[in-house]
Amino acid sequence: MNQRITRLALATALIACTSLAQAQWMWVNDKGVKQLSDQPPPAGTPPNRILKAPRGAAAAELRKEMAAPAANGDEAPAADEKAAPVKPTLAERNADYKKRQQEAAEKTAKANEQAKVDAEKKKYCAEAKSNIGMLESGVRVSEMGPNGERNFMSDEARAQKIKEQRESVNSICK
Repeated sequence: MNQRITRLALATALIACTSLAQAQWMWVNDKGVKQLSDQPPPAGTPPNRILKAPRGAAAAELRKEMAAPAANGDEAPAADEKAAPVKPTLAERNADYKKRQQEAAEKTAKANEQAKVDAEKKKYCAEAKSNIGMLESGVRVSEMGPNGERNFMSDEARAQKIKEQRESVNSICK
């Protein structure tokens, strides 16, 4: 039983030591050579050259670097340069979602409106082409007069109607 406890204590100690050995820094120096150390890189090393840092240490080191130039009398870098991007709040994300939904609904409504206009245009063009075919066929065509009486179209009136229908087909039905 004592051996088990001893082995368990030894295993626990080894696991604790290996987690400390994992706390390694890796960065690229000014000459382009990778450096490995258990100490953080020199203060002048830019954050984009630090390849690996222990958990939680990277943020602490960045805070130290930001404070170090101010202590030396140099100007501290602007907070905007080093600050992490601010995540939008739930209300902002919800407002953005609603805005996108409304834009999509407007786009759909516009597309539906355009589809209606196109369908009406297609229907009008089909009717106009049909009228031209009927007028050119030579069949007697009549129209209703103002008194409700039927009047047959003369050749001049037929030619005028054909001309009007062709102009509308050419201008609208492209």
